[in-house]
Amino acid sequence: MRILITGGAGFIGSALVRHVIQHTEHEVLNLDKLTYAGNLESLTSIASNSRYEFVQADIIDQATVSAVLARFEPQAIMHLAAESHVDRSIDGPSDFIQTNIVGTYSLLEAARGYWQTLAEPQRSAFRFHHVSTDEVYGDLHGMDDLFTETTPYAPSSPYSASKARPIIWFAPGSAPTVCRCC
Repeated sequence: MRILITGGAGFIGSALVRHVIQHTEHEVLNLDKLTYAGNLESLTSIASNSRYEFVQADIIDQATVSAVLARFEPQAIMHLAAESHVDRSIDGPSDFIQTNIVGTYSLLEAARGYWQTLAEPQRSAFRFHHVSTDEVYGDLHGMDDLFTETTPYAPSSPYSASKARPIIWFAPGSAPTVCRCC
């Protein structure tokens, strides 16, 4: 399987990329803008693996993402790219809106265009996984107050609001649903 992972140089993304390369036979294309959160040194252990490729690009650049999709032909996209620091979102929410909302929209549009070129059964098998944060559900108020898949969204910072918005576009209501395609 070929998997395009966005944000694969970030803390969680790099762990995912390393895991996929080290424990499966899948191919990974890591698309990352390399902002303050990206660190290619976390990927040195797999950087020379023939099943791994890195492309430095911004998910907002729909033309570049579309070209990467057409060339790499992934069967799945795992979208982890995000501005993610709550304090930074309070000090300057613009970057969060651009990356987490506009960028996710641009990525989804590129993925939809790519998906439309696929024939069956590839189209039915294609998956887009948007990795978000539990912060879209708001704040916990004690040890017994846990989030579930049906917990209503209640973001409490610009960061969590920007992460909640893309999912709401595709799953209006109080809880996200599984999206089989774009």
